[in-house]
Amino acid sequence: MKFDFGVAFTGLLAVLPLAIYAGDNDWESPVYTHFFEFPLPIPPTAIPVATYTNQTTGIPIDFYEIHIKSFQSRPYPELGSTTLVGYDGISPGPTFRITRGREALVRFINEYNRPSAIHLHGSYSRAPFDGWAEDMINPGQYKDYYFPNHQEGRTMWYHDHAMHITAVNAYYGQAGFYILTDPAEEARYRLPRGKYDVPLMLQSKRYQANGDLFSPAGETESLYGDVIHVNGQPWPYLKVEPRRYRFRLLDASVSRAFRLYFVESGTTRQLPFTVFASDAGFMSQPVTVTNMYMSIAERWEVLFDFTSFAGKNITLMNSRDVMKDDDFAGTDRVMRFVVGTSVTDSSFNNDPPSSLRTLNLPPAKSGVDHSFRFAKSGGKWTINGVTFADVANRILAKPQRGATELWQLENNSGGWSHPVHIHLVDFQIISREGGRGAVEPYERAALKDVVLLGRNEKVTVLARYAPWDGVYMFHCHNLVHEDDDMMGAFNVTALKDFGYPETTRFIDPMEQRWRAKSYQGTDLNRIRTETLPFFSSLDAYASVDEVDQAIKEYHRTRVEGDVRTTSTSATSSAPPASSSTSSTPAAPSTTPTSTRTTISSSTSTTTSSTRRTTTTSSPTRRTTTSSSTRRTISTTRRRASPPRRRRVGFPLLPKRTAIPEPQA
Repeated sequence: MKFDFGVAFTGLLAVLPLAIYAGDNDWESPVYTHFFEFPLPIPPTAIPVATYTNQTTGIPIDFYEIHIKSFQSRPYPELGSTTLVGYDGISPGPTFRITRGREALVRFINEYNRPSAIHLHGSYSRAPFDGWAEDMINPGQYKDYYFPNHQEGRTMWYHDHAMHITAVNAYYGQAGFYILTDPAEEARYRLPRGKYDVPLMLQSKRYQANGDLFSPAGETESLYGDVIHVNGQPWPYLKVEPRRYRFRLLDASVSRAFRLYFVESGTTRQLPFTVFASDAGFMSQPVTVTNMYMSIAERWEVLFDFTSFAGKNITLMNSRDVMKDDDFAGTDRVMRFVVGTSVTDSSFNNDPPSSLRTLNLPPAKSGVDHSFRFAKSGGKWTINGVTFADVANRILAKPQRGATELWQLENNSGGWSHPVHIHLVDFQIISREGGRGAVEPYERAALKDVVLLGRNEKVTVLARYAPWDGVYMFHCHNLVHEDDDMMGAFNVTALKDFGYPETTRFIDPMEQRWRAKSYQGTDLNRIRTETLPFFSSLDAYASVDEVDQAIKEYHRTRVEGDVRTTSTSATSSAPPASSSTSSTPAAPSTTPTSTRTTISSSTSTTTSSTRRTTTTSSPTRRTTTSSSTRRTISTTRRRASPPRRRRVGFPLLPKRTAIPEPQA
């Protein structure tokens, strides 16, 4: 039987003996008796092993290599070890600390016996490098992921995204921080850095009687877990100095949401702290709070000032009954900070200024473009009654490239919350109805890529679907729900007569050219002389500012209604998808790995030294067949004709040519 004595007593009882801790006294795992005995692990920094600088753009691209492999961990000192699987054999994996403007090519090599897929969460990566769930790296294979790192500074994370096994893979250790830093911003704000800038990955797990990890495989509801981990260690402590610290918080749990607060040992008063950055980096202004919601995949950066607590202990706590998640004996505590009595470095010890970043907000608009209901239907987790396995119908939106859309997300279930993640974009939370009834103050000052859709809540989010076209995912980030098919896709459709000379198109996340390959070892000399120059020559990200400005100018000057949309059709067979190194093909839908995604097109392009124009027409009829039928995206492009609208008012650059692709 479970008991709940109320949130008011949790801070006080957190310092009392285990037997009388507040809230539920139950354990699913063996009873843990080592609260705050072991130090917080700090993951090592990932180090590039090769670098190439593009002589035309001046942009460097760094090469990293990460091995997915098993390792042993012993969370319970008195019990046996458990087998985990992590990046480079650790969990969390190595922390990437990237300077804005330095691109990265990361080779992930699968040395374990389950498939993997990698998603850099928070990045506007091109579609083939975004971690489409069916784009898997099988055992013995590798895949090179090309990441942009041109966005504004932010805390991102990389994690598994493999179809139907994301919960298992991420829970067993496949997750790590990826921190993108803008030196100019950091110098301007002079916030804590170095050892005073600490990433904290929160997870909640469950263990068996022998100390082995309980697997989420086969779970269809949620796995809340009763053992709270921070950076892989149950209930750790961190020695801190009496000064300000910056904490980068990430909820990497399978199903648990948190409502976090700080207390001084022996007291119940929630201490103030400052929230100043979100999923998308610095907020418009800092917000001082005494507690904060955080759900799966959300990142919040907070500043806590230990100055007045020299020689004392501060505990990071979790409220009871958060989103009705199951509570257990220890889930009201997270970690402890042991405050010393002296400061070794007082530099970069500022509070955030009252005004931070001018947010790149999407243009305001009225009228909901799409409504999405997240619910359980027919024993499956669905979005608008559709599962990701429903290949013919899983593309639920087709925003035009650069268009702004208002999406309404609805959860009218009384049983579960749904943290909703939309790939590619940063969005603005406009409203919340039901449930908590309002947008949280720190949400209102931020751009986000995950929003907590609580029980019986309806949330509207506004986003501009740019800078790339292609097929991307959105889904519930409760990993059990995600694996049970609560995922959808959206197709950012190409612009008719856009005219911008993009070197390479990245439309199809399953394009064979970028799929995983058999691993035969890494030749670093070849990486430096062939692989990095090749990826750099694709111009995938280097011109993002010019491309995005061109898209904005296109929307500003185009004639309303002169828009090409992408249509889909079904067929029984088709040739494999080809590489795209030309201008403006239609963006295809994609299929499971048991079928093929195909682009069938005929093209006529007119090119001069300063302008290239491609016009396209697509069939408008869509037919649906059984899920076993292969789908083909068929596009037919007509010959260029004299423009019937104003020219887009931006300077067009000559098209750059990609160098030949290295042979495997």
